[in-house]
Amino acid sequence: MSSDIAGRFAPGGTVTEANHPYSDDDDSLNEAEVNGNWTPQEKALHEARLKAKAKRRLRKSSSRNSTSESFSESGEVAGGDPHSPKGKVNTNDRKSRTGKGRGLPKKGGAGGKGVWGAAGMVYEDEEPDIHDPNYDESYQGDTVYETVVPEIDEKELEKMVNPIVQEYFEHGDTKEVQMLLKELNLGQHKYEFSSLAVSLSLEGKASHRELTSRLLSDLSGKMLSQSEMGRAFDKMLKELPDLILDTPDAPQMLGQFIARAIADHVLHMSFLDCYKGKVDCEHARVALDRAAVLLSMKREMVRLDNVWGVGGGLRPVKHLIKEMNLLLKEYLISGDVSEAEHCLRDLEVPHFHHELVYEAVVMVLESKGDTATHMMMKLLQSFWKTGLITVDQMNRGFQRVYDELPEISLDVPHAHSIMETFVDLCYQESVITKQLRDACPSRGRKRFVSEGDGGMIKT
Repeated sequence: MSSDIAGRFAPGGTVTEANHPYSDDDDSLNEAEVNGNWTPQEKALHEARLKAKAKRRLRKSSSRNSTSESFSESGEVAGGDPHSPKGKVNTNDRKSRTGKGRGLPKKGGAGGKGVWGAAGMVYEDEEPDIHDPNYDESYQGDTVYETVVPEIDEKELEKMVNPIVQEYFEHGDTKEVQMLLKELNLGQHKYEFSSLAVSLSLEGKASHRELTSRLLSDLSGKMLSQSEMGRAFDKMLKELPDLILDTPDAPQMLGQFIARAIADHVLHMSFLDCYKGKVDCEHARVALDRAAVLLSMKREMVRLDNVWGVGGGLRPVKHLIKEMNLLLKEYLISGDVSEAEHCLRDLEVPHFHHELVYEAVVMVLESKGDTATHMMMKLLQSFWKTGLITVDQMNRGFQRVYDELPEISLDVPHAHSIMETFVDLCYQESVITKQLRDACPSRGRKRFVSEGDGGMIKT
């Protein structure tokens, strides 16, 4: 045995042979040792070890064969780094990295991150998961977007409503008011719109109160219910002590509003009955009594249309002419210029003041004596100085009389001479201009004087 070991390290031998314990010579040596010295158990254990080593040799040889297929003809590794550990081809390659298999992509190209799937693969619709972090409700199905308007608080309500009501007093279009109110989210303060509109109209003209009554009638049932209207007027009754400070006639006016609202079915017929014997405020009792009196007087009328009169240009022309005639006749009886001025302002028809001038001049032509002449001159002079009648309306009224003077002369033979006298008087008092005086027509024919004048022609 010593001779065999010496032979293994002889000069003719190599170190390489000593470093390979699994050579064929070693196998024959091991077999000799087992046959000579080892027990049967050691012999079986050693044989099992030899079989395991043989299997490991077989696996290593098969893996070398599979990796050799990926080499190109030039001897380089295809698509990889030859110095990479464990013989990696490419970290981004989807082929097997263990060196086993046929070198095809994993799962037929359908696996891995960011992969759409295998060719020809059809995906079914998946229901979105609500618990998904990327879930967005706005992208699921048909999304309807609505503008959410925040509810207006009580402080902003007056700022928003006042311009709407003031503009309504100018144009009088209730439909535009409804459109503007729909854009606002009044919420639980909706009923306060009615009380604000009535409060603003109390400080305005009669035509404004008429427009407010019409607005409440049009809004009733569409945007405001009878109960909401009732809350609005109940609030107005409680605020009467403060309203009187700015509008002394507020109780009477509010009573007229209540009567008109009941007649227009804006308020329930039993609205007044709810307050009988339950009102402590003196001003509120005045308003309720005023409403009760108007309803009892106008019981046969369906609507109290004339509770505020008819405002301005909404009146018929015949009605305005009748009102102006009545105004002038009352002035000739009383001689109160301030009352006549107040009545003319209440008509609210500055564009129709030329009719007053026309009617005044015609009354002078048809009157007897100089009393009417001087009184009408005084009235026109007052209107001229206060600016109630403009120069345009004054000229237009006189010009209408000039144009109709021939027809007036049929009923009033001395119309020309009376007209000339009145025009000269008005010019002297600076009521009309010189141009208007010169435009006054004169009698176009010459007449003879009496026979006692010697047959001379009077120029």
